[in-house]
Amino acid sequence: MDACARSVTVMAQPDRIDDGIALNSDLVPVMTRIDGCLGLSMLVERSTGRCITTSSWDSKEAMHASNEQLRPVRQRLLETLGGDSLEVAEWEVAIFHRDHESPAGACARVTWSRPPAGRLDAALEAFRANVLPQLEQQRGFCSQSMLVDRENGVLCGTTCFDSMAALEATREFSAERRAEMAERTGMEFIDVIECELAVHHLRVPELV
Repeated sequence: MDACARSVTVMAQPDRIDDGIALNSDLVPVMTRIDGCLGLSMLVERSTGRCITTSSWDSKEAMHASNEQLRPVRQRLLETLGGDSLEVAEWEVAIFHRDHESPAGACARVTWSRPPAGRLDAALEAFRANVLPQLEQQRGFCSQSMLVDRENGVLCGTTCFDSMAALEATREFSAERRAEMAERTGMEFIDVIECELAVHHLRVPELV
């Protein structure tokens, strides 16, 4: 299985975020009836209104085949959240490791980075070998994913924790790991956000 993902990012109106969460929760059974769809998640950064809805797929072909079918769904999401526009990105799922299911109140740290040209796979391997084993030892660790946009040379890593308190307790640890990765691989870190895992039904198989 060559798992893939499609992310849809909307900058929501603050008073519309909970409506968007409710819509995504309602969409889970609808999405998982589409051929090849594995699941759906939604991350919410309330301080900025950034909402990221991600669907997972068992192949690139299945993901692309769903595109036209899901255009009106994405438009409905945009209208529900009160956003002006949406950003759609497609990803290869390079790493997915789950220690346990995320509970209610789970939170996540999302990190976008860009390795030097030609070093994307080396950066993935460095993360897999050196960072992931340390993440697993952090209190409250739930899961780790690493998505790859090969066309633009970008990685998107999401680390989920049982609670915001558990996530906050790893801020220094995570900053140190980013510094190590920058030194080890020459990776540029583009953005880091901390957010709530509002919907968590991203049923990706173990990929480590």
